[in-house]
Amino acid sequence: MKELVEVIAKALVDNPDEVVVTETVNGKNIKVELHVAPSDMGKVIGKQGRIAKAIRSVVKAASTRDDTRVDVDIM
Repeated sequence: MKELVEVIAKALVDNPDEVVVTETVNGKNIKVELHVAPSDMGKVIGKQGRIAKAIRSVVKAASTRDDTRVDVDIM
C-alpha cells in the first residue's frame, strides 16, 4: 500500500522529492502516513477534502483483496 500512496502523491505535488510515506503494520491493520511539503498540502487534500477522500477510496479498494484494513493519514 505504501507504494500505491507514494505514486499517487508524487503525481499530484510540485515537489515529489519531499513526499515521504511510512507504513506501520499491526496484524490486519495497516497505517499509512503521507508527509508532503507544506506548499503541496492543498494539492493532496483538495477542495473540501475530495482528493484525500479519493486517495483513501483507491487504497481501500486495493486493500480488500488482501483482506486488510488500511488507514491513510495526511500529515
